[in-house]
Amino acid sequence: MVATLSKPELMAPDRLDRALDAFALLATPTQKAALLEYLAQLLRWNKTYNLTAIRDPAQALTQHIFDSLSVVAPIQRSREHQSDQASRLIDVGSGGGLPGVVLAIMIPEAQVICVDAVEKKTTFVRQMAGVLTLPNLTARHARIETLEPLDATLVISRAFATLQDFAQLAGQHVCRDGELVAMKGKHPIDEIPTLESLTPWTIQMVESLTVPELSAQRCLVWMQRKGT
Repeated sequence: MVATLSKPELMAPDRLDRALDAFALLATPTQKAALLEYLAQLLRWNKTYNLTAIRDPAQALTQHIFDSLSVVAPIQRSREHQSDQASRLIDVGSGGGLPGVVLAIMIPEAQVICVDAVEKKTTFVRQMAGVLTLPNLTARHARIETLEPLDATLVISRAFATLQDFAQLAGQHVCRDGELVAMKGKHPIDEIPTLESLTPWTIQMVESLTVPELSAQRCLVWMQRKGT
C-alpha cells in the first residue's frame, strides 16, 4: 500500500508515469507503488536518521527516484549481452539505497547488494527489503574495500568518489567480464587520464542521460578492465 502523500506529492503518481514513459520503462502497478512507498519511507526515516539532505517531497521524487530510474534501461541493455541473466549488482556508497533499491524494484531478476559504511543507512535498506517485499535486495554495512570479492556482473556508484578511487576501491568486486559504472553529473573528462594511467580500468563509454524535470547534466560512465 502506498503511504498517504502530503500536498506537494499529490501529483506524484502522474509525475512518475510521465518519467517512466520518458525512459521507455515498463512498470507494473506493484512496481510503481513500491517506488512511491520507498520515497515516502525515505522521507519519513529522514526526519530521524538524516538519510538525505533533500527533504522536499517533490524535489526528492526528481533528484532521487527519477535520477535512479535513469540508469535502469542502460543496465538492462547491458544485461542482455550477459550469459547469466540472474546477475549480481552492487551499489557502492548506497546511502539510503540510491540507486540500489530502485534497481531492485525495477530489475527483480537481479540480486542487488547495497553497500555503505554508515550502519543506519544499511539498516534502512534492510527495512525496505521487508516493507517492499524485495527478496532480491540485501545490504552490507562495511567499507567496500574491506569486503571479500563479491563477483558482481556490475558495480555502480552514485556520486561516490573519483573514477580512480572508485576503480581502486570497488574494482575487485567485478567479475571477469563485468563492468564498473559511475553515475556522474558533467562528463568527467579530467578524471579519465588518471583512471587509465593508475588503474587496470579503461573507459568503455560515457553515456549522456536526460532526467525528466531535472536541468542538471547527468551521465553514466562505463568502465571495463583493460584487455577485455
